[in-house]
Amino acid sequence: MRCIDTRAGLALASLAGLAWLAGCSTPPPHAPAPAPVARAPAPSAAAPAPTTNKRVSNATNEKAYRQDAARAIYAAYPDSIYKGKLPPLLHAIAVVETELDANGNVRDVRMVRAPSHAPEVTARVRELIRKASPLPAPARMGTVKYTDTWLMDKSGKFQLDTLTEGQL
Repeated sequence: MRCIDTRAGLALASLAGLAWLAGCSTPPPHAPAPAPVARAPAPSAAAPAPTTNKRVSNATNEKAYRQDAARAIYAAYPDSIYKGKLPPLLHAIAVVETELDANGNVRDVRMVRAPSHAPEVTARVRELIRKASPLPAPARMGTVKYTDTWLMDKSGKFQLDTLTEGQL
């Protein structure tokens, strides 16, 4: 029984000490109260980030967004698109994962499969993606990470697997 009384006494003493310390932190009566700090409201998780991008994608998944992104890249480089069916032997194939923010700005370009025999293709693909930024803003997805395959012929023209016309 004495152990319980000692513990209870210590607990009461601790609480009394904390109450005394809390009383020390209040300002004296003659000091003005500090002004309340104005805080911006927390962003709502349901509200999408405002977009400054004029192109908007209403895709709800990565596969649908990939179509919109491929069309935007084709529109950015109309003279670099290989018209018709690709030749049987391609110069290089690169599998690329592109990560975008809510406004369609490129955050990261990662080579999933880079053509080791053609490092210039890797550099060119990265540059083309970054210069095409911003891609359509993924309005219904927030941010997006999508993967596409770049098919390059010897002339440097390309098709994206998403919009390819096939191969001879």
